[in-house]
Amino acid sequence: MRFGIVLFTSDRGIAPAPAARAAEQAGFDSFYVPEHTHIPVARTAAHPQTGDASLPDDRYLRTLDPWVALSMAATVTERIELATAVALPVEHDPISLAKTIASLDHLSGGRVLLGAGFGWNTDELADHGVPARKRRTVLREYLAAMRALWSRDEASHDGEYVRFGPSWAWPKPVRRAVPVLIGAAGTEHTFRWSADSADGWITTPGETEITDRLALLHEIWEQAGLSGRPRVVALDATPDAARLDDWERAGVTDVVYGLPDKDEGAVLAYLDRLSGKLTAMGRPLGMSARP
Repeated sequence: MRFGIVLFTSDRGIAPAPAARAAEQAGFDSFYVPEHTHIPVARTAAHPQTGDASLPDDRYLRTLDPWVALSMAATVTERIELATAVALPVEHDPISLAKTIASLDHLSGGRVLLGAGFGWNTDELADHGVPARKRRTVLREYLAAMRALWSRDEASHDGEYVRFGPSWAWPKPVRRAVPVLIGAAGTEHTFRWSADSADGWITTPGETEITDRLALLHEIWEQAGLSGRPRVVALDATPDAARLDDWERAGVTDVVYGLPDKDEGAVLAYLDRLSGKLTAMGRPLGMSARP
């Protein structure tokens, strides 16, 4: 089991570069950041945690661009995985986004993971021209188009939402692929979508009772004829030895903890306490190879 950190980036508190550097030095395996391009003031979409239009954290209004944030992190790290939890690919031109992600992966030595969401904030998606009822369809097509650009010397795509003829696009990601995980509630629909179009699953915040759901995920993976097991990233609030044991037996591959919205000194102290707790539970950091 690997352990990672998620920084809910904003224009205050610790910046991505020192946070990622400190996480790597502490032995963590991955560094995640989220994405929102903007938050419409008037919204009908309910936040999954609050159940209405209110937001649980004002950092939703202040998030940094994830790819700029991760590029800053890449310059001061050597090993840690650079990931999103979650990015919203449908809010971008897929050709340009494929170039951005491939460039970061190339320059960082193959360290990028794309955690993608469907987008709970349908008002935000609407401002990008994405119909709420089509957001899963659009994401599936965008991912297919980006994978074509990443993997083929001459790529093309002819779909409903993305069309381009035979094209050259370099750099390619180091492995000519970027792992894609879907961050969404652990439902059968999510798992079947992931088995068709992704490489694994990221839980939603507060979603901790997942052992039975993971059995379903693995069953769906086998039904789809996929080799190996899916990568599963569980978002956790604080380490609990029994829960970590249960998750590991059930197939969780990564556990990720959030950083506080504080200055650099406070965040470094938190990382020290967190790594100490994990080590005391028999889970020393820095022992896992990058997948």
